[in-house]
Amino acid sequence: MKILYIPFKKNAVPSIIIIVLLVVLFFFLGWNQSIVVLNNMFKNPIYKGNENISKVAFECNVVWGTEYIPAMLDIFKDRDINITFFIGGEWAKENPELITRMVSEGHEIGNHGYSHKHHSKLTLEQNLKEMKDTENIIKEITGITTTLFAPPYGEFDDTTLRAATSLGYKTIMWSIDTIDWRRDGVNNILDRVLKNPHNGAFVLMHPTEDTIKALPVMLDKLNEKGYDICCISELLE
Repeated sequence: MKILYIPFKKNAVPSIIIIVLLVVLFFFLGWNQSIVVLNNMFKNPIYKGNENISKVAFECNVVWGTEYIPAMLDIFKDRDINITFFIGGEWAKENPELITRMVSEGHEIGNHGYSHKHHSKLTLEQNLKEMKDTENIIKEITGITTTLFAPPYGEFDDTTLRAATSLGYKTIMWSIDTIDWRRDGVNNILDRVLKNPHNGAFVLMHPTEDTIKALPVMLDKLNEKGYDICCISELLE
């Protein structure tokens, strides 16, 4: 007898719906056809938010660059800005004081997988483990259950999306990329962000020295263009 395991969060409505649908499909279609239908069930990744409001969301992926995080948080605190930090599980485990500060200052915390693997190359079970291990560590430190997932390297496949959906996650990508990991200078970062700002944009960045230098200018210029800065969830409402 085959058993289909569907992991789910407590009180997660999407998972309950999947379970109910599973029962209905088995009843009407039988095992084989039901598996085909279920294998194609996932939520597509989200690249940008509400295009009807003049806001852009900043997302920062954090698995390295620890030494730049305090300065980044200082900049946002001074300007009363909250963004979304996507946190790697290993990093969270090693830096509980920094993720605690993020939460205490009002920033949103998302899931960036546990060990920064290429999720498109992982099995369903491996994808689930990367997400759940990270979720558990973040919850243990902050009390928060994450609901947004950003795949490392921006890599995903249908298996990744099925895993994220089954755990109640929305998979988040970006529409503007600073490409700051290249470390090719402040001006290049500014050019990439400011050449095409748009309503509902998701701006991806990382904690680097160039990012810290570019950030105040970036924020000022976006404000001058009429954009407010916010976290991802605010643009998904």
